[in-house]
Amino acid sequence: RSVSRASPNLTFVPACLPPDPAEVEELQRFVSNSKRLFVMTGAGISTESGIPDYRSEGVGLYARTDRRPVQHAEFVRSASARQRYWARNFVGWPQFSSHQPNKAHLVLRDWEKLGKLHWLVTQNVDALHTKAGSQRMTELHGCTHRVFCLACGDRILRAELQEHFEALNPTWKAEAFGVAPDGDVFLTDEQVRNFRVPGCRKCGGILKPDVTFFGDTVSQEKVSFVHQRLAESDSMLIAGSSMQVYSGYRFALAAREKKLPIAVLNIGPTRLDHFASLKLNFRCGELLPLIV
Repeated sequence: RSVSRASPNLTFVPACLPPDPAEVEELQRFVSNSKRLFVMTGAGISTESGIPDYRSEGVGLYARTDRRPVQHAEFVRSASARQRYWARNFVGWPQFSSHQPNKAHLVLRDWEKLGKLHWLVTQNVDALHTKAGSQRMTELHGCTHRVFCLACGDRILRAELQEHFEALNPTWKAEAFGVAPDGDVFLTDEQVRNFRVPGCRKCGGILKPDVTFFGDTVSQEKVSFVHQRLAESDSMLIAGSSMQVYSGYRFALAAREKKLPIAVLNIGPTRLDHFASLKLNFRCGELLPLIV
């Protein structure tokens, strides 16, 4: 199996015990009984690829720093906020875009091929499920690998925008201090002051990553589409998410309303522990490959 090629990076993974055989068997039974499994993933599935999450105890962004993600309203309103965001993103992009899927991503890809997985919804913006080869998938919060214009809607690849940044800032250099879950890095105001940000190639408008920033909302069209996929499913698996953000949590509430069995695989507490059918505190990349 191809999953054996992906070795974990545990820098941003909270400490946890190895999988317990009895609990592995419970999850095996849960997956085997599912004919149309709906899977939702969060930042905890990507930590083993070397990408930090926000909330994990001791190793998440909120535990390591007082930095907070950019707010949607601030990004749209403030040119200096956009300059700060894009300068930090420019520095972090080469490393962030080079991250590769881990065993958990590859297992979910394989489940799809085998017909076990009906639909996958990821709250992540890192493109790792796409790199793994998943196709029956919705990126709930978008993807940092795409950029669009807020004025005319023109879209380009983030890799292409990196070339524009380099052309506009041939002598600009900055050393990063730390890394965040969305590819952001930590720079001082002094470092970003002279960074130049291009406008849209077609209309000169504001360029924004194709992601749902904090304070923004997921489109009703996408929410309705995901609800439809959930309505077709007979069980739900949460992998690597505390489900603290309502945009994802609402689907767990909908699954509970439909009386679907819900399994949760996440290191640490989650928002639905009190009504999940099964809760497992293990690494996704360590446990999921044990399920056949």
